[in-house]
Amino acid sequence: MALRLTGMYSGLDTDSIISQLMKAQRTKVEAVEKKKTKLEWKVEAWNSLNSKLYSLYTGTIDNLRFTTAYANKATTISDSSVATITASSSAITGTQELAVKQLAKSGYLTGAKISSLDNTKLTESSTLSQLTGYTASGTGTIQVTTGSGTTTNIEVSGDTKISEVLTKLKAAGVGASFDATNQRIFVNSKASGAEANFTITSTDADGKNVLGALGLDVDNGAVKIEGQDAKIVLNGAEFTSSSNSFSINGLNILARQETGTTTGADGKTVDKTVTISTERDYQGMYDTIKNFITQYNEIIKAMDGAYNADSAKGYEPLTDEEKEAMTEDQIKKWEAKIKDSILRRDDTLSSITTMMKSTMQSVFTINGQKYSLSSFGIDTASYFSTDADEKGVYHIDGNSEDSKTSSKSNKLMSAITSDPETVVSFFTSLAKEMYTKLGTRYKFIDGIRSSDKVYDDKLMDSQIDDYEDEIKKLEKKFTAMEDRYYSQFSAMETALAKLQKNSSALAGLLGSSS
Repeated sequence: MALRLTGMYSGLDTDSIISQLMKAQRTKVEAVEKKKTKLEWKVEAWNSLNSKLYSLYTGTIDNLRFTTAYANKATTISDSSVATITASSSAITGTQELAVKQLAKSGYLTGAKISSLDNTKLTESSTLSQLTGYTASGTGTIQVTTGSGTTTNIEVSGDTKISEVLTKLKAAGVGASFDATNQRIFVNSKASGAEANFTITSTDADGKNVLGALGLDVDNGAVKIEGQDAKIVLNGAEFTSSSNSFSINGLNILARQETGTTTGADGKTVDKTVTISTERDYQGMYDTIKNFITQYNEIIKAMDGAYNADSAKGYEPLTDEEKEAMTEDQIKKWEAKIKDSILRRDDTLSSITTMMKSTMQSVFTINGQKYSLSSFGIDTASYFSTDADEKGVYHIDGNSEDSKTSSKSNKLMSAITSDPETVVSFFTSLAKEMYTKLGTRYKFIDGIRSSDKVYDDKLMDSQIDDYEDEIKKLEKKFTAMEDRYYSQFSAMETALAKLQKNSSALAGLLGSSS
């Protein structure tokens, strides 16, 4: 940096003069900064639209290409207290008979009430030697065997605390807790079903004494409930499960209550049954198609809104100096005006929306007959009476949530109930066409576009980097020019200083000679 002498001898406001000289150069930097800012805002706008479109492309449209998306089944049960039933697309239609013979249970051991020698309340910190009935002279061993067949030996003595016993039981693969209020130990299997059962035993005298003192001896007050599998009978065939959940031939059954037995016509005991009815879920198919139309409308409306936005001519990103003269609210409104119009008349946006709208107008021949969306009561509103960003929006006749078409007959539902195969064929064809067309946009182009973007994100990122490089070069040039001006003014001040010195010397000589 040059030495800066600011008007000491000339009397000039050097800083002000140089600031004015540099103003034009600063304008060049600001112009590039504004271009960079607008491009960054453009990337943000595209990211927002692309996120919605990519979700539609990889989610709903991808799914609707396959018939399974429309094959939902609706299931009812004659007594919902017995079981909860849901059906997948593979479930058979018709009626089936279900009996719940028994529900799954976890193994559970409720210990007998225990007490202390001094009749005070026991806590988890109490030791075994404080328990009534504890007479073991040494270390006692307890065996915990879980449903997997694994046996764990637990060694305890008079100094062992109740809390330590609980910790060792848990480490052996069971749940364990002490209820200080009821003075009982509770042990349970960690899962339901017969294979998750457990036993707590001992083969030595001290171990048996410990079990009794802890209240865990089933021969001396402890109550054991064995773990068991759930059992159901579906259409005469028995099924078991370690939990109360079953998945059988497309039916998901959650058993909730045993159906019990009754006496048959022949006097024999038979299982009571409930009836499961499964049919095609027409409402589910309707909702699937409606959801697609809703999502399509949301993205096409957003894109049309961005394309048809009001012009922001005359608006440019603000400089720091300009922001200082404005309120925060004014700044937000100013920038919003630019951001809202950042994709106005964008060629890429126009290309994508045109392609999507054209695809939605596709006609497919099914069994010799031509079908379009309008065949199912799905169409756009009148072109001339609709706002610009609403022209591409589709409405479903009879849709109770759409004030424009709610009063019309529901052609889509009628088609679904009368000829579901044709409806499925049409919408799978439409989804495949849309997926293929969008796929051409979601295509990786080296240095230009990522595979999950419909806009040229890599090119834009590169352009932003170029702007940053240009700004750095201009800033460097700006600094060098500023230093040069200060050097020139410093040289002038130095020259004036010498001139003043020489003038003073000359005046002195003239004065002395007189």
